Amino acid sequence: MTYFESILKVLVVGLVLGAGLPAVFATGMLAYSFGAGGEEADHVMHKPNPALKYLGILLFLFVSFVIVTAVAWITRTTIIHHFGIDLFPMIKK
Repeated sequence: MTYFESILKVLVVGLVLGAGLPAVFATGMLAYSFGAGGEEADHVMHKPNPALKYLGILLFLFVSFVIVTAVAWITRTTIIHHFGIDLFPMIKK
């Protein structure tokens, strides 16, 4: 059962980070685009919507946070070795 659970965890993380982050980024692009307002390709004018613009920025920040956290997680032992800083002290090694 341990192998099955490990495979399932890897699959879920792969789906979330592999397909989920690009989907969240695309949603942020769409929200930011609609929030900025302007003229569409068919010459229809849209008023700016600050709520959508801020939602897009929030989604960009979330994706950036996940990427930076993932890089820090991957390089955690190197950071501990060179700088003596444990960025994830709550998780056992």
